[in-house]
Amino acid sequence: MGKALIVGCGGVAGVAIHKCCQNSEVFEEICIASRTKSKCDALKAQLEGGKTKITTAQVDADNVEEMVALIEAFKPDVVLNLALPYQDLSIMDACLATGTHYVDTANYEPTDTAKFEYKWQWAYRERFEKAGITALLGSGFDPGVTGVFAAYALKHHFDEIHYIDILDCNGGDHGYPFATNFNPEINIREVTSKGRYWEEGRWVETEPMAIKREYDFEGVGKKDMYLLYHEELESLALNVPGLKRIRFFMTFGQSYITHLKCLENVGMTSIEPIEFEGKQIIPLQFLKAVLPDPASLGPRTKGKTNIGCIFQGLKDGKPKTYYIYNICDHQECYKEVGSQAISYTTGVPAMIGAMLVMQGLWQKPGVYNVEEFDPDPFMDALNKWGLPWQESFSPELVD
Repeated sequence: MGKALIVGCGGVAGVAIHKCCQNSEVFEEICIASRTKSKCDALKAQLEGGKTKITTAQVDADNVEEMVALIEAFKPDVVLNLALPYQDLSIMDACLATGTHYVDTANYEPTDTAKFEYKWQWAYRERFEKAGITALLGSGFDPGVTGVFAAYALKHHFDEIHYIDILDCNGGDHGYPFATNFNPEINIREVTSKGRYWEEGRWVETEPMAIKREYDFEGVGKKDMYLLYHEELESLALNVPGLKRIRFFMTFGQSYITHLKCLENVGMTSIEPIEFEGKQIIPLQFLKAVLPDPASLGPRTKGKTNIGCIFQGLKDGKPKTYYIYNICDHQECYKEVGSQAISYTTGVPAMIGAMLVMQGLWQKPGVYNVEEFDPDPFMDALNKWGLPWQESFSPELVD
């Protein structure tokens, strides 16, 4: 059906590329591009031979001119950005310059400030509208599937949604004393930032990891979870009418918390440059270099994830509660695509978002978050492509 340029070749990209090749009727041709072309070539060697034609390229995604040249040479129908969040704007600029649809999984972050906001990308709305192209933001799991879950709940189960709690549980065990399940730099910036939730029209800020709850997750068991700020809170607070409160919780084990606090106390999680042996280094980037590569965790991670949303609201004037979630098994993911479940649960929705844009089902000029489109084709695709969802109408609530 068409061509996709996939920028990035980390764990999430690896999953998305596997899934594109499985979905060869839509993805007839893909180009894998990264700063390190050898990674792209290795993945091509692993996957070529099927119906999807694979090419590779070297590109610096921070360099708009390089991105434009690559897009003009390959002529994709969509650019799927699976590089670092720092590179979102340069890739969007290249898509504007070439009139190409854009999809990503995480909002832009400035390198020098741990800020998670959509304002930088939402500022592109008018330019994408005038160019007649679509930018689909946050087509991962959270953000991504969680937004689609909200749109689905509003369409099929509620007249009004008043409360949303997003629960992200990773019950996997990789055997290391301390490691992150996705890019350590992005993960630690996220976790060490102040928590925030939206309630009654305003943002309430908390100290990092200050609010803890215990929840019994199906397939995993009881886990401690902590209130964090996550970017889909911003878009859902704007796009779900009548919402009174939305929160995000993520599970962490005590070992992770202890190690992270120690690293934070000695300055290793800082993003402020320091002088070391005549060179400027950023402590968090150095820490990333010495931690296990998340892509290496697949063969040693056991257990399951459980990620979903609990909704409370009204249907036909009566109170209603609804919980929709996905359970994903780390070892099953590794058997299928050589990845642990964290990358899998992001890579599959990334492929689905790109597919829906290419098919024209999620395509209109401008910049949009996933919850602004019809959720039904995305929900059907989740069941088809490896992330089947479950639902409950009497879930345990979070106090």
